[in-house]
Amino acid sequence: MSEKLETDPAQTRPEAFRSGLLIDGKTVESDDWTAVHDPAAPSRIVGHAAAATPDQARAAVAAADAAFPGWAAMPARRRAEIMGEALTLLDDSAADRAALMTRENGKISLESQIEMSVFVARTRAAIDLVDSLDRVRHLDGPPLTSHIHRLPMGVVTVIVPFNWPIAILGASLPYALLAGNTAVVKPPPTVPLAMVRTLELFAAGLPAGVLNVVTGSNEAVAPLLTDPRVRKIVFTGSTAAGKHIMAAAAQNLASVTLELGGNDPAIVLDDAVLDQEHIGRLVQGAFLTSGQVCMAVKRLYVHRSRYDELVDALATALDTQRVGPGTDPASTMGPLNSAAQRDKVTAMLTEAADAGAEIRELGTLAPGAASSGGHFLRPALVLDPDPGLRIVTEEQFGPALPILPFDDVDSVLDQVNNDWSGLCSSVWSGDPARAAALAQRLRTGTTWINHANAVACDDRAPFGGFRQSGIGREMGPDGLLSFTEPHTITTQG
Repeated sequence: MSEKLETDPAQTRPEAFRSGLLIDGKTVESDDWTAVHDPAAPSRIVGHAAAATPDQARAAVAAADAAFPGWAAMPARRRAEIMGEALTLLDDSAADRAALMTRENGKISLESQIEMSVFVARTRAAIDLVDSLDRVRHLDGPPLTSHIHRLPMGVVTVIVPFNWPIAILGASLPYALLAGNTAVVKPPPTVPLAMVRTLELFAAGLPAGVLNVVTGSNEAVAPLLTDPRVRKIVFTGSTAAGKHIMAAAAQNLASVTLELGGNDPAIVLDDAVLDQEHIGRLVQGAFLTSGQVCMAVKRLYVHRSRYDELVDALATALDTQRVGPGTDPASTMGPLNSAAQRDKVTAMLTEAADAGAEIRELGTLAPGAASSGGHFLRPALVLDPDPGLRIVTEEQFGPALPILPFDDVDSVLDQVNNDWSGLCSSVWSGDPARAAALAQRLRTGTTWINHANAVACDDRAPFGGFRQSGIGREMGPDGLLSFTEPHTITTQG
């Protein structure tokens, strides 16, 4: 719900941040503003984001459309130079933007600092691919000779989620711009502030209108999906929301790249190495950002002969976790971003407990965390739950990990390859050849061996999902070319 900024002067302390809209190179304010709350203490307002009107959303699309011909006409290498120079405008503010991210997102400070560097690294990785845009395929005659080159698509809308919004933006926005497109970015409603600040700085180094930013309600920003000038929509979020985005894009037959939900399995074989290093990787794989990562391990299948050993090792490791405000240097896990997400995970745990599964809640809450009203949850292991429970079949997106023993790995493979999701998976084994053979049989967009989650993501490779985990790929040469369309020129003789 939007609210006037002036409604409560006590909530506009000097440290509160207010972000506007970015349209055609200018910061534009709005009549209404939406409060952004601290997940560690929800009564505390971090800042306010402009609540756009539909007319302002259309103005952002119009600005991107007007800037497109000039940007697209530039040589790709010149666009790369401009983008590289624009990145330098971010250098001096990374610490401040990371601190703002922690306050609005809830994640620990180290993760926010990493997020700022990931956007820069992913932009540079995109820029390094610039020469691939100039490659022309030749089909020689006779009787026909054809030349195929790539053209940018036009205006691109990019919509990102709350968990790692700026890092996730780095998987698409730089590639879209480098390919010659212009963009309108829609930040997440609960975590808009650090992103707006980042993009204001970056856009200051680009021609006006090439990069626009709009915050507001879904209804107000609907033109970002339905305006016929938008030729591609990139969305990262839930599968249900992705279906809505795809339906909206169909109105104008706009292209889509959808990176959607994942219920990512980890398969621990009987010869897996379960030393401190690998247990640490599993903990990070499942509980990074309090489990709020699309590519996190969401369910763990372990050979029955190693089940007790693995459960005990994970429990020991998780018991050292300290759950508290992300701004507290002692915290190793922050709160969930919203009360709704916390309540969803809690309901799944309660349902599993009622069905007879053992729940081990581990780690400790920081002093005062329980009384702050923050969206805190201690990490939990759900032991040998019924495979039909929601904690197993759905993406919990929180610090709760079901662990299921198996006897026959082929049955596990059949199950995960026929599930609704197919984003990521991982295989854990001491035998590299055996692990690789099993990995090749998994039908997910990415399969890791003896590692998992964003810390192991190779940004040179395409990323995306099978089945209801998405459509298309981001990053790498595949991701860059997805922002172009092939154009064939044919002559006779």
